[in-house]
Amino acid sequence: MHDQPPSACPHGGPAAPRPSAPDLFTWEFASNPYPAYSWLREHAPVHRTELPSGVEAWLVTRYADARQALADQRLSKNPAHHDEPAHAKGKTGIPGERKAELMTHLLNIDPPDHTRLRRLVSKAFTPRRVAEFAPRVQELTDQLIDRFGEKGEADLIHEFAFPLPIYAICDLLGVPREDQDDFRDWAGMMIRHGGGPRGGVARSVKKMRNYLADLIHRKRADPGDDLISGLIRASDHGEHLTENEAAAMAFILLFAGFETTVNLIGNGTYALLTHPEQRAELQRSLGAGETALLETGVEELLRFDGPVELATWRFATEPLRIGGQDIAAGDPVLVVLAAADRDPARFPDPDLLDLSRVDNQHLGYGHGIHYCLGAPLARLEGQTALATLLRRLPDLQLAVEPEELRWRGGLIMRGLRTLPVTFTPPGR
Repeated sequence: MHDQPPSACPHGGPAAPRPSAPDLFTWEFASNPYPAYSWLREHAPVHRTELPSGVEAWLVTRYADARQALADQRLSKNPAHHDEPAHAKGKTGIPGERKAELMTHLLNIDPPDHTRLRRLVSKAFTPRRVAEFAPRVQELTDQLIDRFGEKGEADLIHEFAFPLPIYAICDLLGVPREDQDDFRDWAGMMIRHGGGPRGGVARSVKKMRNYLADLIHRKRADPGDDLISGLIRASDHGEHLTENEAAAMAFILLFAGFETTVNLIGNGTYALLTHPEQRAELQRSLGAGETALLETGVEELLRFDGPVELATWRFATEPLRIGGQDIAAGDPVLVVLAAADRDPARFPDPDLLDLSRVDNQHLGYGHGIHYCLGAPLARLEGQTALATLLRRLPDLQLAVEPEELRWRGGLIMRGLRTLPVTFTPPGR
């Protein structure tokens, strides 16, 4: 990064240079990006930078600006509006989705198509369906803890936080149990390589696309009470949902529905283990049969160190201003949710974890028409996973020093590679 231009000196002497902007997107930054985001909020709240992919984009870091940008329809989700140079071609969005014909999903389209597709998906993804799914989420949670509980140690990412949302979203979509391990493998490739070579991710996306196309054919002939069948039924009642749209919607529900929850459970558990007083208070509350602190606590964990660091890509359709900064038509804009949710202008003591925080309109699941459709399911999974871990493994603790943990490199998501823990096996 380059030094900022020197400020004018009112007394005519030499201008003092402003401090240099911090390095972004290094491995050190990935471990703890919050000091860098604090600097950007104060000195360069709308900041143009070169991303690791070589694409140049604007980073929006203050809460008020972020909330405005998330709802600004002049910022399109459609990559067709990106005035992309040759070296940036195909480097925005999810690797492989373009070649796999999976672009027509909610993260890549604007009204009126977005309005139509979201309405169709909402018919199949109702709060009632999520509520009815709660016993299955609890069953999956207990089964996973049963698998590693007797060992007295585990990697909570690979043995718990990762498989739980994969199996849950597969059940919800209607993926047969005998095929779910394939989905787990493909999803694992997408997570492991999310910040590295795009080829492995693209191959997994293609395999997933081929499988979903076949599954949609089967569900059309023999529908069930599942989300993919619901998408097909919704398309057959006067509103048009093409097969490509159905496959793209199933794909993005899976993609967005598992990694965000992996990181919510992983980051949330890590935050509790490194804030023992807050964790003890939550355990006391759960032991008394109360759920209020669990509910506010999950919202605070989403704000404090949430699963989505940057909102997905937006592109200016016309010249506009954000936070006093001119943005040119065609420029990519990335709203930094992690920075906005630690903005002291919106959250008192933003670097303090307070599970009882009530005034907590965080942006962890977005804002506006692109607010995360799967947020109720993610909250259910997060609350169930954390409450069950604390209840069944009450002396859970980190098996390594915090500085030994490694965070996955990447642009959009924020999550741990591993989370080794030790505990007393249940019943001993």
